[in-house]
Amino acid sequence: MVTFSSLNCVKYVKHSCHKDCVCVCVCVFVCVLQTDCVNYVKVLHHFNRTHLYACGTGAFHPTCAYVHVGQKLEDHVFRIDPSLVEDGKGKSPYDPRHNAASVLIGDELYSGVATDLMGRDFTIFRSLGHRPSIRTEQHDSRWLNEPKFIGAFAVPESENPDDDKVFFFFRETAVEAQGFGKVTYARIGQLCRNDMGGQRSLVNKWTTFLKTRLVCSVPGNDGSETHFDELRDVFLLQTRDRKNPLVYTVFSTSSSVFRGSAVCLYTMNDIRRAFLGPFAHKEGPNYQWVPFQGKVPYPRPGMCPSKTFGSFESTKGFPDNVIQFARHHPLMYNPVTPLGSRPVFMRTGISHSFTQIAVDRVNAADGHYDVMFIGTDAGAVLKVISVPKGTWSSTELLLEELQVFKDSSSIINMQISSKRQQLYVGSETGVAQVALHRCSMYGKACAECCLARDPYCAWDGHACTRYLPNTKRRFRRQDVRNGDPNTLCSGDHHKQRVVERKLYGVEGSSSFLECLPKSLQAQVTWTYQRHPNNPREEVHPDDRVLQTERGLLLRRVLRRDGGVYQCHAMEHGFTQTLLGITLEVLPSTSSASNPHSSSHSQGQATNQKLWYRDFMQLVDHPNLTTVDQICEQVWSRKRGQSGKAVPDPSIEAPPTDALHSGHKKWKHLKEVRKGRNRRTHDGRPASRAPRNAGE
Repeated sequence: MVTFSSLNCVKYVKHSCHKDCVCVCVCVFVCVLQTDCVNYVKVLHHFNRTHLYACGTGAFHPTCAYVHVGQKLEDHVFRIDPSLVEDGKGKSPYDPRHNAASVLIGDELYSGVATDLMGRDFTIFRSLGHRPSIRTEQHDSRWLNEPKFIGAFAVPESENPDDDKVFFFFRETAVEAQGFGKVTYARIGQLCRNDMGGQRSLVNKWTTFLKTRLVCSVPGNDGSETHFDELRDVFLLQTRDRKNPLVYTVFSTSSSVFRGSAVCLYTMNDIRRAFLGPFAHKEGPNYQWVPFQGKVPYPRPGMCPSKTFGSFESTKGFPDNVIQFARHHPLMYNPVTPLGSRPVFMRTGISHSFTQIAVDRVNAADGHYDVMFIGTDAGAVLKVISVPKGTWSSTELLLEELQVFKDSSSIINMQISSKRQQLYVGSETGVAQVALHRCSMYGKACAECCLARDPYCAWDGHACTRYLPNTKRRFRRQDVRNGDPNTLCSGDHHKQRVVERKLYGVEGSSSFLECLPKSLQAQVTWTYQRHPNNPREEVHPDDRVLQTERGLLLRRVLRRDGGVYQCHAMEHGFTQTLLGITLEVLPSTSSASNPHSSSHSQGQATNQKLWYRDFMQLVDHPNLTTVDQICEQVWSRKRGQSGKAVPDPSIEAPPTDALHSGHKKWKHLKEVRKGRNRRTHDGRPASRAPRNAGE
């Protein structure tokens, strides 16, 4: 038996093992050894309670194996039987750069893959199991035209297993867009599980394969549409009805002018309606694609042979005209449009793109909500929900944006564990575990918990905690649809003391007042009060004062900017003060020494003798060797030619105890400096190199 140890786990990414083996990890992870030998795992499925089925490129020699992992995670079993290693052609691509999608149904593997080394022969292939291997028509652009497979799923059609279908999601070069250049369309293809191929035509080929276009676009006011054409990921959200899951998809754009990503939602009813519509037909090379107007043969192409919709027991019994029609008409004319005819969430004009999606259905106090976790190619995960506004409209809420990978590596896979309430995120550099809910981050007040509108969380009277529908706790407050704290958070128990901070700014320099609201939907405003007796005024941004997502930036601080600033968050008509900052402005050295400065500044400088100027010199010269020089300058002002202190009438003489205390502090500073110099020069590296080595 072949065993592996000390494996570093990542998810569906580059691997390092020999071509006659496949490295995989329990559950959804793929494992990496320390040396690269060009083996990339492309297929990984649960085969039974004790084994996984995995396939890899195997250094351009596709290979599959059954991996024994034991019955429990605690078994720590991970081995491959070399006698069970088999050829992976038609299951895994040769080239790791080629996309592949597969689904294991029972003991049958359905794969969308390139079956040759050059990546020219793309096919949807059925292997394993007791049924014969079967594939799509070869080298026919009407069936598959340079496809890039994204996902594959099995969906039952009825209570009869003979009606079960397999759906493939991919994008390809559109044959119906000839004359407009090379245009990419997103596709959904379907086929019957019990398809056995034709008797005289399409032998060992699919006879029930059909495909149509997936549209994800934004309608314009002039009737035009802005299309998202690059299908990136698909997630099937199971509902109570197994026959009607919801299909969540992620799209991006291939345009160099328009940048954006979107999430579109489709229903199985709309998908089935498109496959029951007219077939796309083209009379000749110079003709346009039009709906087929002739008579469609019986049984209708795309129907599964079963007793539910007919009397045929096998596709081998289909009449020849049905087989010939299916061979020349695999494309449907009507596309599948998203629910609501527009995306449920999108972002435009951004530098990053959506890559992955995972959806969790959460039961809240006012209904259920689908929480979308969207991965990006910048290593971040967006947590989004769609809140209904009316009968046909809804609004999307961005609950959280979390940077999962510091190296900004693209997210290539995500899986939700409902049992552990965790989201597992994989990139080319590692795997991260992210909690589905972090209720404590919404603050310690009822209003903040309510305004967050997170269906996972609710206010329990003391803190923002996980909401459980079947809990017996009282005073659970949650309102995802409206998020109105005025109604839910009555009384004084939800009020929060405003945090007070003090900030020093130097006149003429810049200063930043940071304020981050807990809710991403909150609108932040700033108010200013110079003196306690003055009225509070709203801060209006201009060329000198900029309001950013993280706070208020004063590009050039003036003396009149000193005062108390308050940061307020407004949402749903509710306003709360988040932070109070007292800004104290210190006059700069240049303005204090400028003879043309204001009389007020001169008087202030004369009275205070500009002690802050010496502090600024220390800041500008952080070299410890100059501390003595600067401090000697300070003390020399207090001495005359005879070495005695010269009294200054503008400054009140400090008491003797204070002078003695200052002398002790200065002596302590010199001892600290000597100690630091000893630590720097005793052979160990210095914590910070001096700015001027010659000083």
